[in-house]
Amino acid sequence: MLSYRASIPLSNHPLARLAELICTRRAERRSRWRRLDPARQALLVLAHLRNGDTYARLAAGFGIGTTTAWRYIREAVDLLAVLADDVHAAVQRACRLAYTIMDGTLIPIDRLADERPYYSGKHKQHGMNVQLLADPVGRLVWASPALPGAVHDVTAARTVGLVDALTSAGVKTFADKGYQGAGGTVRTPFKRHRHRPWLSRAQREVNRAHARIRAIGERAVATLKSWKVLTKLRCCPHRATALVQAILVLQLVEEGRYPR
Repeated sequence: MLSYRASIPLSNHPLARLAELICTRRAERRSRWRRLDPARQALLVLAHLRNGDTYARLAAGFGIGTTTAWRYIREAVDLLAVLADDVHAAVQRACRLAYTIMDGTLIPIDRLADERPYYSGKHKQHGMNVQLLADPVGRLVWASPALPGAVHDVTAARTVGLVDALTSAGVKTFADKGYQGAGGTVRTPFKRHRHRPWLSRAQREVNRAHARIRAIGERAVATLKSWKVLTKLRCCPHRATALVQAILVLQLVEEGRYPR
């Protein structure tokens, strides 16, 4: 089998933080011996999450079995996921911002027992719906638990408690037309309907200004999707939430914004 060196577009901060978590976990469990030390296990996990390398490729590269690679990655993902903020903690941090931008994205999946709940009519594919919160410069603030792709964006935002939390905290939030009717502090553009077929010039100007602000939030979506494991999930859909939350923690650590 041929092999080659590969790089991971990350700094040493996520590696050091994850290795620390793994080392602490091993000490708590009194693990005597592992095939990989904490730093190598952390590197294995980052290669999977950031580069999207498969278990088989990682197992060959690190000289371990495929099952061992799967077990190491699952263990580390679960350690990271429990560190992610819940919606209330995230909104409390968002209170320090001038405003936030809310958007939804679909994480494609390929393993289905019942296709109907996971099919997104908007994206014309099966996946998991994840709601994102971004700051005014487009940095990722929070990612919600994953819901089946058939769930509409505004319904997903309500289900995870994001709309209520933002409204209770008084955080002004900009969102697209998919969040029409969300209410509270969520601001959406004007939309034509049968009783108002044409928008006034002032309404069109407001929509253009709204679109310029909301477009910045696409950077948060791009940031999340830069972790290649989310290009298409090849695991149980129920693992999507843990993966997204683990990636959120790693991204905040990478940017130096993870709360200590």
